[in-house]
Amino acid sequence: MTSLTFWKPGTAGPGSSLDRATEQEGNIIQSAPSSFSMESQRERLPIAKHKMKLLHCVEKYPVTIVVGQTGCGKTTQLPQYLMEAGWAADGNVIACTQPRRVAATSVANRVAAEANTTLGDKVGYTIRFEDVSDKTRTRIRYMTDGMLFRETLVDPLLSRYSVIMIDEAHERSLYTDLLLGILKKILRKRPSLRLIISSATLDATQLLNYFEASNPPDMATIISLEGRMYPVEVSYLQDPVADYVKKAAEVAWHINLESKPGDVLVFLPGREDIERCLEELVEMIPVLPRGAPQIIPLALHAGMSTEEQLRVFNPAERNTRKIIAATNIAEASVTIDGVRYVVDCGFVKIRIYNPTTTLASLATVPVSAASATQRAGRAGRTAPGVCYRLYSESTFNSLSPSTPPEITRTDMTTPILQLKSLGIDDLMKFEWVSAPPSESVLRALESLATAGMIGEDGRLTAVGEKVAEFPVDVNIARMLLCSKDFKCGEEILTIAAMTSVQDVFVIPEGAPGAIAELERRKFTAEEGDHLTLLNAYNAFTRYGRSSSWCKSHALNFRTMSRAVSIRAQLKKYMSRFGLPTESCQGDAKRLRQCLVSGYWRNGARWVDDGTYRSVKGNKILHVHPTSVLFTRKPRSGWVIFHELEETKKTQVRILTEIEPDWLLDYGHKFYSKHEAA
Repeated sequence: MTSLTFWKPGTAGPGSSLDRATEQEGNIIQSAPSSFSMESQRERLPIAKHKMKLLHCVEKYPVTIVVGQTGCGKTTQLPQYLMEAGWAADGNVIACTQPRRVAATSVANRVAAEANTTLGDKVGYTIRFEDVSDKTRTRIRYMTDGMLFRETLVDPLLSRYSVIMIDEAHERSLYTDLLLGILKKILRKRPSLRLIISSATLDATQLLNYFEASNPPDMATIISLEGRMYPVEVSYLQDPVADYVKKAAEVAWHINLESKPGDVLVFLPGREDIERCLEELVEMIPVLPRGAPQIIPLALHAGMSTEEQLRVFNPAERNTRKIIAATNIAEASVTIDGVRYVVDCGFVKIRIYNPTTTLASLATVPVSAASATQRAGRAGRTAPGVCYRLYSESTFNSLSPSTPPEITRTDMTTPILQLKSLGIDDLMKFEWVSAPPSESVLRALESLATAGMIGEDGRLTAVGEKVAEFPVDVNIARMLLCSKDFKCGEEILTIAAMTSVQDVFVIPEGAPGAIAELERRKFTAEEGDHLTLLNAYNAFTRYGRSSSWCKSHALNFRTMSRAVSIRAQLKKYMSRFGLPTESCQGDAKRLRQCLVSGYWRNGARWVDDGTYRSVKGNKILHVHPTSVLFTRKPRSGWVIFHELEETKKTQVRILTEIEPDWLLDYGHKFYSKHEAA
């Protein structure tokens, strides 16, 4: 094992001055001066000292913008103060939104414990396909921003809520931005509603101007809170590394050998990096020196079940150390007690949409300076800590200040359909916080029109109204609606559920992986991955839905169980719209034609070098190694795919073989007009 080659600005190496570093990092102290007193750090005013001021602002102003350092208690304490002050009386509910479901679930758990109530009773949460709340008893409801947005489709004025708190607004997620625009409209109709927008790193003035535009000058106010941040020493690598995953595992290993007690949080872009990092650590465990803490490797990413995600919050036992490899979902709102060390690889995976090719992909890009600061702050939530950045200080100084708002880099088809479902037909008049690119809007409108979801007048058709209600993307929803024509509702329901979960198959490295691969082949359909997932689900439900059965057949039991739950909820929508759930009786042709009706924009053709070319944009695509078509040429030479992922090359996941004529027959007239030639 090589020694670590980090240096600390202000202490060793060619770093910049401490003053400049501290200015960049805010409350994150890069190299704490000897005069820095831990006692003075604890004396900083927590949110409790601001309680009366906060409640006064909420009472007086329709919009309160709260800027508070990480750890000041915004997310957990403020909703409780509001409930104590009577804002949840007379059947009213206080809502608090989060950009990610792991934050919504973990915070709800913590607040329920603090409020001495059972989770799902006075305090609950709602995330996609999971509602742990009571319609009559829940007074504080944590939820993803997407779920609150969906509520506006049923209750446009959100009349059940007295206060709505939009948390982590600095992340500028798609639905946070859309909610802010809709809530600005709602406030004009419901002046009694109170909106709180909170963040650790937020351009408060921009939001203040946004809400005061076309409104009275006393519409909004800003309140700044001081947090309880302990000093975090930041160290950088002197030289760049070729493999940041391996380096992250190595740094975590050294921390375990050489550092004081405390858990380690490792930030990596995606679940594959996380799995590889943990595998590297597991391989090193047998050579762990006597007396060193035992390593407990844990993962934290969006593809995990709620139960799996909550495991990272369990305290480590004596003489053990948790090493948690996580995506950026651990950047904000989530407090993992015991973390003293952060390892930041410097990259994040974000979704980027290309309106020219109409293809969206997951791309690994450098983090923003704001995100890097948030990551480092995770080490200073409950005690002094250290952040190891796997990049140089000059690289940090060159990072973009913040991540571009998601609305500027996403496919607008589903959001625009939902806005039109709310009666917002004139998109030019909608008050965007940040307007999406005009080309993205035009492509979305074009797609919706050719799919028959909006008419020539720009309003929703009957089909569009139904698609907007489904809690899945437009392509999946349209596929479910079209299943009636192809008489395959039973199978399409299953495929829709299975593509909503991740990590269905468990294929480890080495000899166990070879055995697991043989088990997976028992489910393989020669037509491709969608039908393979269907086979796996059918076998799971047929043979008892047991954990032991899944283990012996290389399937993830929790993932499969979640797919069962999602399928049951989607079936309720099918029943509401009078869509039959009849079976195609093994007719794979009809089933694949139905898939084309949803994935029509995601067509690709095979070329002689073993790659594919997208129908739109002629983009070079590589098959992901997890696909059953990874080493197999489709007989027809044509496929549709579920999603793209950008790593060192553009890879496609979940493919199924199709006939090229089906893109014209069961796709859209768009192809017949523009692509047939």
